[in-house]
Parts: sequence; structure tokens; C-alpha cells
Amino acid sequence: IDLDRGVNLSELSRNDARRELVATLKDEESILFSPADVKHSVTVFTDIDCTYCRKLHSEMDRINGHGIQVRYLLYPRAGVNSASYDKAVSVWCAKDRNDALTRAKAGENPEKKSCDNPVAEHYQLGQTLGIRGTPALILENGEILPGYVPAQKLRAALESKKLLSAK
Repeated sequence: IDLDRGVNLSELSRNDARRELVATLKDEESILFSPADVKHSVTVFTDIDCTYCRKLHSEMDRINGHGIQVRYLLYPRAGVNSASYDKAVSVWCAKDRNDALTRAKAGENPEKKSCDNPVAEHYQLGQTLGIRGTPALILENGEILPGYVPAQKLRAALESKKLLSAK
């Protein structure tokens, strides 16, 4: 702890590590909901069966309307050998992943599919980053916002972090 600045140096170091790990991911390794004019990007570890993940996803139009791109990583909290994992794989393997994810988050069971997919890698990355619950939002600076964050508050958080990082 830097008492003079009131900064947790360990957390800043963890933020840097998270930011660097997330930056290694390609867009093709995620499910991307992107506005025409991207002002911010957030990576979200999500579980299809998570109530608050569904609530966050229900605000996707508002989130994108604020210029926020959402990059979803599938994180079945119950683990790799679970029904949530199977749903995540089915969503990933769907012809239209965005539509399949939206439908699954609305409570529809996705058509069972199997293909080469990164779901286990997403899960392992979440474990490495210390993700314990969903949704878990990784901001551009590597900071984690755990849980549901309404669209307006997410925009405000991203704007304030942008201002802080410019100092």
C-alpha cells in the first residue's frame, strides 16, 4: 500500500496482469456485441444460467448505445463437466453465436451442438484471473467489476477510469 497516494500497489499490479492477459485474446475467440462507434471495450466472463448475467445481457442495446463493446468469454461456473458448460459449447457452435447467446440468456435451451471451441480455455483463463462469480467485467485498465452493473453506471465507470488513466 502506498499510503501517500492511497493506492493498493498489489491491486494495480494485478490489474496490469489482467489487462495483459485479456489483451492476448483475439476477437474471434469471444462473442462480440459491438456498436458502430466503439468508445470503450469491456470483457465479460458470463455464465448462461446466471441470473445477473442475463440481466446485464438484457441491457445490451443500452450498453452498445453508450459506445461500449462487450466481449463475452463463456465461463460456466459449475465447471467443464456441467450442464452450463454443455450450453456454452452449444452456443459457441451455433451458426449465429450472438443470436444463440441472446436466446439462451432469455431462457431458451440452445440446440445441442459440438465443435472445436474455446470454452474450456475461457474457463481456465477465468480461473487464472481469480474469477469466482459472474458476471465479471474486466475494464480496459484491467480492473474487475464483479456482478451486474447497469448500462449507465458501466459507462460512468469506464469514463472515470479513462480520466484516471490519462493523469
